[in-house]
Amino acid sequence: MASDLLSGKKGIIFGALNEKSIAWKVAEKAHEQGAEFVLTNTPVSLRFGELDKLGEKTNSPVIPADATNIDDIRNLFDQTLKHFDGKIDFILHSIGMSPNVRKKNNYDNLNYDFLMKTLDISAISFHKILQVARKKDAINEWGSVVALSYIAAQRTLYGYNDMADAKAMLESIARSFGYIYGRDRKIRINTISQSPTRTTAGSGVRGIDGLMDFTERMSPLGNADAEECADFTITLFSDLTRKVTMQNIYHDGGFSSMGMSYRAMQMYKRSLDCDDCPDPEDIED
Repeated sequence: MASDLLSGKKGIIFGALNEKSIAWKVAEKAHEQGAEFVLTNTPVSLRFGELDKLGEKTNSPVIPADATNIDDIRNLFDQTLKHFDGKIDFILHSIGMSPNVRKKNNYDNLNYDFLMKTLDISAISFHKILQVARKKDAINEWGSVVALSYIAAQRTLYGYNDMADAKAMLESIARSFGYIYGRDRKIRINTISQSPTRTTAGSGVRGIDGLMDFTERMSPLGNADAEECADFTITLFSDLTRKVTMQNIYHDGGFSSMGMSYRAMQMYKRSLDCDDCPDPEDIED
């Protein structure tokens, strides 16, 4: 990647927890490309994560904020604008959590209080961040906001549960707010639909090992890992993508355009040829 793509730019990165986090990788790459930024996560995540270490590594302040709490978000922006003595240029929303997934509640047996929490944490928090930022006029013209999504927003994937609903809402918010923010302030908003990635949150998805093997076999270029996602995110923060907005961009090695690949078909064929394998109709979901 070219050097100093983000020289002079300032931002906020939501959601880094530990070295497995995509947001962590984005912070490292942004720092390498000359950016300054504030790191933020919930107070609970700060206690159990390693964000202070990332803050020291990138010379970034760490400001606790619950992204579902408007007062916390306002305080975060106030402190950030004071720290930089001016507006910011980019925001990363890398936030997602489902109590239903954690409690292993199937999609046809959801706890609806948990569902509301899933939507609030994983999607509505994005709207809250954007709304507060706009009211405070916190982002410079031609700034960039990116949120991380997943193909389950468009297609049903076993085990992803109500997080799929949250990602669909997240992408809709990016389009709706992208129009308003682009029209009024020339600020672009996009989502990245990333390959399944073995982050702390991703590891909790049921069947993640099988899913990652399947998508690797289906994708012509193979799965995109967290570091590659960070590289791509940096390009969306940079001035190289000034006219890209309201897009959900697949960063998945081509998986989203595939129906069946040779590698996946060969694996499926071998399973059908296995004399000792159970009948597929006898295997429970």
